[in-house]
Amino acid sequence: MYTIGQVSKLFGLPVSTLRYYDKEGLFPNMERQSGIRKFGERELEALRVIECLKKSGLEIKEIKQYMAWCKEGASTYSERKKLFDTRKEIVEEEIERLQKTLDMLKYKCWYYETAIRDGNEKRLKELLPDHLPPEIQALYDRTHS
Repeated sequence: MYTIGQVSKLFGLPVSTLRYYDKEGLFPNMERQSGIRKFGERELEALRVIECLKKSGLEIKEIKQYMAWCKEGASTYSERKKLFDTRKEIVEEEIERLQKTLDMLKYKCWYYETAIRDGNEKRLKELLPDHLPPEIQALYDRTHS
């Protein structure tokens, strides 16, 4: 069992956030000893899922719906699976956008390192758009498609 302070440190969350989650009913079976919250493995796993869903863009009211489905049991498996399928798709799309951004940053770092080394951009302009070194060409192509 963990105290709220220990869970706060473990997850990097403010104690106030954990209290809010509890107030919102996201830890329905949490033990209390003399009024003090005690987080067990069930609550830690719930918190992992809550944080995952938050990071994927869900709001607390939507997370509460998921938790309600969990309480309902096997009859809501398809709703829960659909929720995770949708969130997975959204996160994959965001990763793709971020990868394209990272590729552009890598390309531009290479570009300016080369311009600095050469003292100008003349050679670089001659390499564009399709005579770049292979690994840089791949970055360029992904960011310009």
